Amino acid sequence: MKLHDSIDGLLLVDKASGITSHDVVAMVRKRLGAQKVGHCGTLDPLATGLLLIVVGRATKIQDLLMSEDKEYVGTMKLGEITDSQDCDGQVLEERPVEGIDPCRVEGAFQKFHGDFYQTPPMVSAIKRDGVPLYKLARQGKVVDREARFVHVYAHEVRAIRLPEIDFRVICSKGFYVRTYVHEIGLELGCGAHLAALRRTKSGRFTVEGSLTVEELNASGPEILARKIIPLPDVSRMRGA
Repeated sequence: MKLHDSIDGLLLVDKASGITSHDVVAMVRKRLGAQKVGHCGTLDPLATGLLLIVVGRATKIQDLLMSEDKEYVGTMKLGEITDSQDCDGQVLEERPVEGIDPCRVEGAFQKFHGDFYQTPPMVSAIKRDGVPLYKLARQGKVVDREARFVHVYAHEVRAIRLPEIDFRVICSKGFYVRTYVHEIGLELGCGAHLAALRRTKSGRFTVEGSLTVEELNASGPEILARKIIPLPDVSRMRGA
């Protein structure tokens, strides 16, 4: 029996900026020589942090793992609205950042706490007639998107150093942090876009102790296999 034939479980990877979630899947597939490899929740190239990689029979619980709540820390930049709602997009509008005090900032964040509807951005992996929205966006197309019911369980304004604000948010599945930032910016009246993002937690799994991309590429299949959390352990940890 080949090594990859007996591997079933979860690998925690700390995704680096500048690569896609699919790039990480391809790296794991190459290192292990395995065919059944997937990820649980896309991180944009801009974003870093926890990416859950499922291997073998763990791909069957991919949707269950994706349904877990997530925690992110990020930085938003006030005064600039971009077409992608993050720093990789084109600036559509610039507005002055005036009279923004901690009370106003907390009030804006508080408005997007609990249950509310969120319209996914055009730059997303959601498909319309089989085509991801981000591909339509690259063609300059904008289509109607159905608003989704989301939930913010907790938020924290960690630092205000205008025009930037550092924050933390714990949210439900299907949540777009870039849209969250965009809408908070509109609430403040000056606009905003996402400048940096890091996923720190998904369910009970945290980024601490996860495998960096450099470590992933430097590991042989036997070493990598020892880093994989077995399915029974995954089942016990799921459902935070």
